[in-house]
Amino acid sequence: MNPHAAQPTSLVAMLNSLWGNRELIAQMTRREVVGRYKGSVMGLLWSFLNPVFMLMVYSFVFSVVFKARWAGGDESHTQFAVVLFAGMIVHTLFAEVLNRAPTIILSNVNYVKKVVFPLEILAVVSVGAALFHALVSLLVLLVAFSMLNGFIHWTTIFVPLVLLPLMILSLGFGWILSSLGVFVRDIGQFIGVFTSALMFLSPVFFPVSALPEPMQVWLHLNPLTFFIEQTREVLIWGHLPDWKGLMFYLIGASVFAWFGFFWFQATRKGFSDVL
Repeated sequence: MNPHAAQPTSLVAMLNSLWGNRELIAQMTRREVVGRYKGSVMGLLWSFLNPVFMLMVYSFVFSVVFKARWAGGDESHTQFAVVLFAGMIVHTLFAEVLNRAPTIILSNVNYVKKVVFPLEILAVVSVGAALFHALVSLLVLLVAFSMLNGFIHWTTIFVPLVLLPLMILSLGFGWILSSLGVFVRDIGQFIGVFTSALMFLSPVFFPVSALPEPMQVWLHLNPLTFFIEQTREVLIWGHLPDWKGLMFYLIGASVFAWFGFFWFQATRKGFSDVL
């Protein structure tokens, strides 16, 4: 394959690539997840222990130190940590993909120069690995919620539908940032700061209603706001998701992902020259 040749950028080409390479994506996702804990004594068990430890820390800090409650709620201090943890899961899923994206191509130079390889699936693998850790964290959250309340809301079954547009949106960002990371190495430094700031600019530690109404409008411009709120609606409060909003974000995320794919395919012919 000529690395300088133009690559297909159509929506059909994107879907064909995802479907045609599904086995390779699954294999590389497993390798990505397992490789993260390679050499550690407990191995993959850390993927479960890490969210458990984080939930314990949140529970201690917000129940003992800050004695915090969710605005307008009558839940216990420990419940506050569960509500907060739900928001953190959504943010971490998105942030993990963005933080990893600028170095995806840089850390797989051999795939660019020496091997006939579908480079576009590297971003998909990154999303898959982030999704795995998010699902483990969700399992920890559900166990904690059931221990505190004695039940789990039936609306929990809608969590995959809530997270689907976020995954598609993350994939679009993954394609764009992985391409930019090849040509502009400072992107990797900036993204780390951006995702950290995004955590405090999203309703992770507070509800949207805690802000004055003029500021709530600006907060809703942050796409994570919708996904964090909807995750809490189905997991914590037991409400049905906003179907109209989900449809809107699904369409918008799909269009953005296609744009990201188009950008990646259009710029990948310059990867070998830079690397």
